[in-house]
Amino acid sequence: MKPIFVQLQCAPGKTYEVADAIYKAEIVSELYSTSGEYDLLMKVYLEEGQDIGKFVNEKITAIPGIVRSLTTMTFTAF
Repeated sequence: MKPIFVQLQCAPGKTYEVADAIYKAEIVSELYSTSGEYDLLMKVYLEEGQDIGKFVNEKITAIPGIVRSLTTMTFTAF
């Protein structure tokens, strides 16, 4: 399993609805509310070889109320 982090910018007033939809979809390991340019930060574990772009586009950004996303992949460095 490989972790990725996805930050989500939500439409005004839609953050709680987006968070609820993410939990109902059962796709997230951890979900946090954040301050700044993005409203939510999620940690997702994907199977090795799973297409990250396809997963983000089909499972995450397709959720109504999401305006923008930023995906961060992790690498084993230590």
